[in-house]
Amino acid sequence: MRITELWVYPVKSLAGQQVQEVEVEPWGPAGDRRWALVDEAGEKVTAREEHALLGLRATQVDEETIRIHDRDGGSILVDTPLGVPPVPVSHSRQGFAAPADEDVNWWIAERVGRPLRLVWQEDPTVRRVSGAHGGLDGDTLSLADAGPLLLTSQSSLARLQAWVGEEPVLSMGRFRPNVVVDGEDPFEEDGWGSVRLGDVELRTAETCDRCVMATIDPQTLVGGKEPTATLARHRSWEGKTWFGTRLVPLGVGTLRVGDPVVPG
Repeated sequence: MRITELWVYPVKSLAGQQVQEVEVEPWGPAGDRRWALVDEAGEKVTAREEHALLGLRATQVDEETIRIHDRDGGSILVDTPLGVPPVPVSHSRQGFAAPADEDVNWWIAERVGRPLRLVWQEDPTVRRVSGAHGGLDGDTLSLADAGPLLLTSQSSLARLQAWVGEEPVLSMGRFRPNVVVDGEDPFEEDGWGSVRLGDVELRTAETCDRCVMATIDPQTLVGGKEPTATLARHRSWEGKTWFGTRLVPLGVGTLRVGDPVVPG
């Protein structure tokens, strides 16, 4: 079993960047979801509410800069707001984050159609992984929903597609994983207590419960019923639907496409 894809999402809820290798830090892939969007009151705003966010794409330029792209060829550079007074944000166990320059906010607002503020998590060690999501003492987190790293498998997606039928054709992008593996048996990742990706050991925190994001086509930005309707028939328990696993790094290191995957 091998890693087939690696993804980093510099800005939470924006389309991400496919990479050939990525450094794993204690709180997840380097540069992953250290930025997020909030409204004027500091309440977090995601693609669950604003599908248009998925029409923007963020890429990492260097350690201190990202670039946000629209679908018309436009883009804007965003510098890390070092030394800027933080503002209140509603992300659980976060409290405050540093705001980006106002010209960045205007650029995003023009494309999304509402006032938004881009904010940056300066210190990912302050945000703990909730015990309700498999977190243990000392586990830390970026601005991701619940876990440092999300793994999905192609064999599981193939089984889900077979259940759904020919339409719609499901892309893995609906599930926004960091690591995609080829897999052997569908959904075998559910039973992994741990896994070694290349030279990096990770602990399984929980199977990932899926939200409305999976029903948004990442190309058309149109919502629908699938794949949630099918998951509800085949993979529903505790009132939720499930696809993929959330992992917590037990060490640091570099992941590369093609690295071996060894369940523990």
